[in-house]
Amino acid sequence: MIRDLLGTGHASCHHGEILQGVFRDSTGRWCHGLVTLPMTGPGSQAEFLRRPGSPPDLITVEPGDRSKAARAAALAVLECARRSGQPPCGGHLLITGDIPVGLGMGSSTSDVLAVLRAVADAYRLRLPPGTLAALAVRAELACDPLMLDARPTLFAQREGRVLEVLGPRLPPLVVVGCVLGGGAPVDTLSLPARAHDDNDMRAYEQLRTWLRQAVATGDAALLGQVATASARRGQQLLRHPEFDTLIDIARSLGTLGVQIAHSGAVAGLLLDPAAPDLQRRVRRCLQALESNGLPATRTFSTIKEFPNGSAHCGGDRPSGPDTPRRAAHLPAV
Repeated sequence: MIRDLLGTGHASCHHGEILQGVFRDSTGRWCHGLVTLPMTGPGSQAEFLRRPGSPPDLITVEPGDRSKAARAAALAVLECARRSGQPPCGGHLLITGDIPVGLGMGSSTSDVLAVLRAVADAYRLRLPPGTLAALAVRAELACDPLMLDARPTLFAQREGRVLEVLGPRLPPLVVVGCVLGGGAPVDTLSLPARAHDDNDMRAYEQLRTWLRQAVATGDAALLGQVATASARRGQQLLRHPEFDTLIDIARSLGTLGVQIAHSGAVAGLLLDPAAPDLQRRVRRCLQALESNGLPATRTFSTIKEFPNGSAHCGGDRPSGPDTPRRAAHLPAV
């Protein structure tokens, strides 16, 4: 029966990075790494229908331009066939979702991860996080740590491995989201590679130490300082023209700092949820963003969705080619 050959998978997104740079691993080798800011809500869903007897490389994909997801499906078929002892076969893949593309929210990884889980489910398997990460890197060259649990993790995105689990949970935060650059997609693979000198590496390791301390002590203010410093360093490559405006808004309103996707245009003002008159502070942030031409998106908490926080709950995900596809209709986060 069809349902015996059908598998489904889901994956969430994130809201860009808290920290991204180069860091030492356990052997002392330098490698690229990041810590993402988790966000519930938007996600990718996938369905995979196996076609026994068909060639394993004959996988049809809908929408037909999701090339990274198609590669992920082919890799997952071989892996799952090997693990289950069944012959590999082709099939049909259906991907849906509502994550805006090109904003640095992990849309590609979300697609890929949902596909990997759907193929595994079609084989009645569950692949461990390490295997999912390895397959995701093979499918898209670098991936976000969406396959891991909710603990804040320094993740080597180009290698698909954990460098450090920083602690059990992030300090509570309220994030007032926005987009820079009008929400135009960022093609991260086209950006020039940035060389890091010894000063950069010392700075990133210091930020790593401070973030570890912020997580251990629940210090949201210290986390805000780390995120802001990391965002400043990211601008050496991204050069968003509105960055200084966002910093000025954060400073004038007394927020904890700013957070920006280092591979896109999504950004956020960070607030302490324990601060007095929080709703008024959120409204002032939204007004300041609006008056400065920065489209507000979703206001959310690292604990749960903020009341009345979604500036936009609808909007569909464009189905263009892998990043860049086209600018999302804003606000669409």
